Amino acid sequence: MSNLTDFDWNHIRAFLATAETGSLSAAARQLGQTQPTLSRQIAALEADLGVMLFERIGRALQITQAGLELLDHTRAMGQAANHIALTASGQAQSIEGPVRITASDIMSAYILPDLLRELRAQAPRLRIDVIASNDIRDLMRREADIAIRHVRPDQPDLIARLVNEASGHFYATTEYLNRAGRPKTLAELSKHEFISFGDTAQMIAYLDPLGIHLTEGNFRLGSQNGIVSWEYAKQGFGIAPMSEVVGDATPGVERVIPNMKAIKFPIWLTTHRELHTSRRIRLVFDLLADHLSK
Repeated sequence: MSNLTDFDWNHIRAFLATAETGSLSAAARQLGQTQPTLSRQIAALEADLGVMLFERIGRALQITQAGLELLDHTRAMGQAANHIALTASGQAQSIEGPVRITASDIMSAYILPDLLRELRAQAPRLRIDVIASNDIRDLMRREADIAIRHVRPDQPDLIARLVNEASGHFYATTEYLNRAGRPKTLAELSKHEFISFGDTAQMIAYLDPLGIHLTEGNFRLGSQNGIVSWEYAKQGFGIAPMSEVVGDATPGVERVIPNMKAIKFPIWLTTHRELHTSRRIRLVFDLLADHLSK
C-alpha cells in the first residue's frame, strides 16, 4: 500500500465513511455530501492507488481485500482527524448528554476506569452509564449505545471494529499453588480446582481444543458474575482464567505455568450505524477504540 500522505484527505474520508456505514447513501448523509460526489472521490482514490476498493454485488457494496488493507490504515487517520476537529473548535468540552456503554463486569470494573478518567477530562458534560453485563446486549433495541464484546455481532445495521486481540492466562494465589502444587504441563491442570465464569460447559468446550482437558468435576465453585469469580480465585479457592492486564496487576496471585502460551481473545467495539453519526457517540467510540487498542 502506498504512502497515504500522497492522497487527498477528502478521498480518504469518503472511503472511510463508506466502508464503515456500508453504503454510499449512508456515507453521504454522514458527511453532508451527495452520493455522486462520494462516488467520484472513491473512484479518484482507486485510480491513485491502482486498486479496486469496493465491488458492487446487486445494489450492495462489498469491500475488497485491498479495501480492507487500506481500512486498517485510514481508521487511525479518521480518529486523529476527529480529535483534532473537536479540540480545535472546543467542541469536546461542550458535548453533553448520555452515553450507555455495555461491557463485561470484569472490563467494566478493571479496564474502563482509566478510559473514563480520560473521557471526563475531554468531555466533562457527558453522562456515562456503564451496563456491566456478560450478556450480549441488543444494540438494535437501544439497550446500549456502544458495546464491547468478545464476539463479532452479525446484525447488518451495526458497525463492528476489531480493536485488539487481548491475552489471557491462568492465575491462582501463591497460597493455593503452595498447597495444591504447581502444574508444569497442561495435562497436570486436570488435577486442579478451577473457578467457573458463567457457563461451565462452555468454558470446558473452549479450553479443550487448547489441550486443556477439564470436566465438571474440576469446577466446584463459580459465579455468573465475573468479579465474584475472580474474587474467589483471589481468595485461594482455585485456578481462574483472566486477562493479563487484570491478572498481572493483582497482588497475591501469579500465573500458573508461566511459560504457557497466552490465551488470545478478540475485543470488538460495536455501535449502531445511525448512532455513529452522533458527535457524543463518535467521541466515546473513538476514545474507546484508541484506549482498547493499546
